[in-house]
Amino acid sequence: MFARIIQTAVFAGLIAGVFAWGAHMVKTTPLIRAAEVYENAEPAAAQNSPAPALPAAGAWEPAEGLERNLLTLVADVVAGIGFAFMLAGAMALSGRAVDARRGMAWGLAGFAAFFAAPALGLAPELPGMQAAGLGARRAWWLATAAATAAGIAVIAFHPRPSVKAAGVALLALPHLVGAPHPQVTSGPLPAELAAEFAVATLIVTGLFWLVLGGLTGYFYRRFERP
Repeated sequence: MFARIIQTAVFAGLIAGVFAWGAHMVKTTPLIRAAEVYENAEPAAAQNSPAPALPAAGAWEPAEGLERNLLTLVADVVAGIGFAFMLAGAMALSGRAVDARRGMAWGLAGFAAFFAAPALGLAPELPGMQAAGLGARRAWWLATAAATAAGIAVIAFHPRPSVKAAGVALLALPHLVGAPHPQVTSGPLPAELAAEFAVATLIVTGLFWLVLGGLTGYFYRRFERP
């Protein structure tokens, strides 16, 4: 069983990761680079002011072009394989028959848990956008993803209506608590760019999860031992 999960995750995650990379290159990466122009404009303006602040030591960044594109590819493939492991493991634990079509339904559940539900509180962020502290955002994202995944599983697989109602409560709980947000002030990033990025990320991520779910279901069935 474990070998079947590994094979499924590697093949499905690799293909879905390459697909996501191509979609990012076309849709989201140009928007990120455009946002970086605005982000880098503020430090440049500060350096040219009469009393410039002391420059801080910048973190390492990949070089533009091949290096950055290759690192994006590696990140997308690693994420694809990791999420495919989670999907294949959940399919194995459910004990239910699965194929490419049913796998797409699993993929939609993953999209809801790991993107759609967290994005209701924390929208996709471009460089230069204001955001709350990383630790608070990470904790809320993890709690929301876990609660959403558990709620979906309870609603989908438990027969008792009272328990399904508890699953609905799990879906709502993180949003009742609320996501962490900073005090909003004016910034250089155009609102149109942020909105376009949010829509592009929604489309790319949704397609990624559909492809990943379908491929995971396909390979999970294909690698089933007779």
